[in-house]
Amino acid sequence: MTTTPEDTGPGRAAIRVVLADDERMVRTALRAILSAEPGIEVVGEAATGAEAVSAVRELRPDVVLMDVRMPEVDGIRATEQILRTMPEPPRVVVVTTFENDSYVYEALRAGAAGFLLKRADADSLVQAVRIVAHSDSLLFPAAVRALAAEHGRPEPEPPAWVARLTARESEVLRWMATGLTNAEIAGRMGVGAATVKTHVASVLAKTGARDRTQAVIAAYESGFMEAA
Repeated sequence: MTTTPEDTGPGRAAIRVVLADDERMVRTALRAILSAEPGIEVVGEAATGAEAVSAVRELRPDVVLMDVRMPEVDGIRATEQILRTMPEPPRVVVVTTFENDSYVYEALRAGAAGFLLKRADADSLVQAVRIVAHSDSLLFPAAVRALAAEHGRPEPEPPAWVARLTARESEVLRWMATGLTNAEIAGRMGVGAATVKTHVASVLAKTGARDRTQAVIAAYESGFMEAA
């Protein structure tokens, strides 16, 4: 596995991860892969959604790998509880067997930052953890768009925030939906990365989204992307 200086550079704290899956073998495999990586530390495990919520409150991880289907409390409800009740919640990545799963989409709508297939290779797993922890890009944007198209519930009328977006903010949101980083968007628009960062913050505020993933889902469910 290769790493970049920004992943493991001086002063960069390790990414703290909690693993939540009802299968011990899955947790063991995930722990083995992540623990071998510099700059990533697995700090806890959970076998149910309820245990996941408790572990996150106690351990304060940066990232949670959350199985979408677990006993007692499933990954969707656990994600909702974590994001609703913690002042500075971690980024949640739901882990699933099937990518075109309504449960996955509901988890994204509940606030998960992305999803990962259980059959993903080690490189994809590590990349996903690093992206959601430190990057300003969207995790697997094509898959998120496909899920929105398959399982989204379009609103009958565009919400008020659509009309409140400026032309620049609308352009930024469309680029966000393709998975581009702030620097990449800046290059396409011919502006500085700081300017794009300001536009992204405004888009998140106007859409009421927690992060880029929720903003993109809102863009599809509102009809904004279809109108683009």
